[in-house]
Amino acid sequence: MKLVISIDVEEEGLFFGRYPRTPPGVTNVAELGRLAFIPREFGLPLTLLVSYHVARDPAACRVLAAWRDRERAEIGAHLHHWNTPPFLDLTDPEPIPSEKMPRELLRDKFASLVEQIKAGLEVAPRSFRMGRFDAGPRVWGLLPEFGLDVDSSLAPLTTKNADPRSYLAPADPFPLASPGIVAGQVLEVPITLIPLVSGTPPLIERLARALPPARGQGLKDLFRPVGVVGVQPAWYPLASLKLAAQLHRRRGGRVLTMCFHSSELQPGASRLFPTEAAVNRFLAKLRAFLTWLVQTGPVEGVTLSEVRQDWERPD
Repeated sequence: MKLVISIDVEEEGLFFGRYPRTPPGVTNVAELGRLAFIPREFGLPLTLLVSYHVARDPAACRVLAAWRDRERAEIGAHLHHWNTPPFLDLTDPEPIPSEKMPRELLRDKFASLVEQIKAGLEVAPRSFRMGRFDAGPRVWGLLPEFGLDVDSSLAPLTTKNADPRSYLAPADPFPLASPGIVAGQVLEVPITLIPLVSGTPPLIERLARALPPARGQGLKDLFRPVGVVGVQPAWYPLASLKLAAQLHRRRGGRVLTMCFHSSELQPGASRLFPTEAAVNRFLAKLRAFLTWLVQTGPVEGVTLSEVRQDWERPD
């Protein structure tokens, strides 16, 4: 089984309900050094998905360049459309859902992000994740235009994505089908979320459709904490991380995709990890999970673009 460790490398202030156009800073990027044990002890590469304000900060770019050059980390793109220029004053409050944004404005924001990553990090990104998992047809249709051929914006078994079909998306990578995308042009690599009991998600979906929309969404939101496990270390305890990996392997899964945020490595930058002790517990859980995963393997660490390359390779 393959393991992707993807990190949204982003500005501070996003976990407190504020979405300013000028964020407070990107000092958390330096905290990526806390993750040095992952490639050095386990030989596992990182995929670093970079936001616009990180890519325009020289100090942050030096940190990321070191990861790219010394630890073979992949640099990808992470769009926070609420603070990536250009801007228009629209009627909806930020963050405006991506499907409500004018397509040309969204395209211009993609252009700003990709151009800034090329300028700041001398990389043409291939991998992508949408901020807040707010991806749907409007976002996906723009990916090929900017050379982004592997997406990891789907969070199955949640109501985070703009496209309601995403709820029942497969756990393993699959070719993305959306208007504006030629068959096989973009590979979707969902973050790994697994039902405890196989076959329950379609039942939850049918029940939700029989209810008024708000109650149907409430049912889905309730199912996630009681019926779903994943390999997302900021969301689940160690036992759940192990169980998700075991279930996915047992059901024939081929790829585990983990994600978390650079700001979760800085004490106080998120509500989940307010102190140094809390961050250290998070890192200890991550180390314990990787130790267990490697010992119970086999497992191979890959970046998002390497998943794409493997998918393209003939059997």
